[in-house]
Amino acid sequence: MENIQVILLLGIFFLMTILMFLRKIPALIALPVMAFLISIIGGVSLEDTIKYVLGQGSLKLHSAYTIAMFGSMLSVLLQKTGIAESFIKKGAELSGDSPWTIAVIMLILIALLFTTIGGLGAVIMVATIVLPIMASVGIGPMTSVGIFLIGISMGGALNVGSWAVYIDVLGLKVEQIRPFALIMFSITFIASLVYITVQLFRDGQNLKLKKIIRNSVIFLGAAVTILVLYNYVISENMQMFVDKVIRETGNGLKWIVLVGVISLFITAIIRIILKKNETENEVHWITYFAPIIPLLLILIFSMDFIAAFIVGLIYVFIATYKKGRLNLFVKSVFEGGGVVMPAVALMFGIGMLLVAVMGPGIELEAYPNGWPVLNILRPVILTIIPSNPFFYVLIFTIAAPLALYRGPLNVWGMGYGIAAVFLASGMNPGAIMGLLLAVGQIQGISDPTNTHNVWLANEMRVDVQKVLWNTISYSWALALVGLIISALLFI
Repeated sequence: MENIQVILLLGIFFLMTILMFLRKIPALIALPVMAFLISIIGGVSLEDTIKYVLGQGSLKLHSAYTIAMFGSMLSVLLQKTGIAESFIKKGAELSGDSPWTIAVIMLILIALLFTTIGGLGAVIMVATIVLPIMASVGIGPMTSVGIFLIGISMGGALNVGSWAVYIDVLGLKVEQIRPFALIMFSITFIASLVYITVQLFRDGQNLKLKKIIRNSVIFLGAAVTILVLYNYVISENMQMFVDKVIRETGNGLKWIVLVGVISLFITAIIRIILKKNETENEVHWITYFAPIIPLLLILIFSMDFIAAFIVGLIYVFIATYKKGRLNLFVKSVFEGGGVVMPAVALMFGIGMLLVAVMGPGIELEAYPNGWPVLNILRPVILTIIPSNPFFYVLIFTIAAPLALYRGPLNVWGMGYGIAAVFLASGMNPGAIMGLLLAVGQIQGISDPTNTHNVWLANEMRVDVQKVLWNTISYSWALALVGLIISALLFI
């Protein structure tokens, strides 16, 4: 019976994935259908499937889609008040005529930010600054989305917060994780330079190959220097020193930021009192801080994302105030919610699929041995554990797309559960970590069920499935190289 269930479960997964991949069925429909069928075939009762998978699953990502709504409100308000357009013009003036250089600089900034921050709220805040700048130099919507996703994945490799699971579940130390994470960061950076060059050529940009090669060498040299310093200079004692400096100066930094933010609000209010309104197409310089204020509140004060967006909305309203602005504000709030609804609807299905695979996260009397779907798939995973480096690379390179659509190798799906199964079977913890980080490039960059993929595609008016097609060759190549390096280091 279990063998039939396994075949049916994998069959449903592959069938629906292929249909979505070939764009024969929209993910909006495919994900809920997949979640329902996986639950029923896996042995979950119809009542529990309706209650937990469809009912609670649709609320699983409530935080993400609520943040997306508020972020979209701010984005629409920035557009309607002319701030976004003015920001683009200023970016074009300052950036010169080198889209390639601007693209690489934006990629590096995104990567650096996401070594520390994470989540959809952070993506939205950074995107409101970065996307207009890239648009200002003629970088296409698809290319902008791809650059942003690669930057997130690069930064995520060095995000210490994401290493916690490897430490807790696999029992690894930071010193064991850091070198491989640095390698993944480096090869992703190299792949990103290729991606940017190819995509800008497709966008119709006039690229000078010699200049690109020269700049690539400069950027790579700087990156290697920084990474070597990061790995060998920042020891535990140095890290303790840095933490101490942050603790001692943190309040001072907070006061500086707080005074700066309050000063901007006061300046905006004084403008209203003095009635110094600009012409219809003119934007005051203080409005350029609108996308930055929420980001500072999050980074420095650890403010809630939604609260930070509300502060941003209020600031934009005050900084651009003129007659009729309240109506524009209300219209932007309603329109912002509407604009992001396709992404929100897709997140309903993603949440359902997560619950179908992982369970509702609570113990249920009907399933004393745990969630049925996980129990059925664990023995299957045990049978594919490789016995030597060659098969390790071969099997997991072929299986790497299983990191898509919350599949077995997706760390936001079954990935960590599978890691525990691998560990229990005696597989080297380092090899498991290397596997997850390597195939995680496919999940982090290309997976259409990532909330940030959905939001970015929606924001730039491109199909999230086309983003998958656009980036999959790069992320799959990264997975292959990562697996080869992991095999050489850990097997």
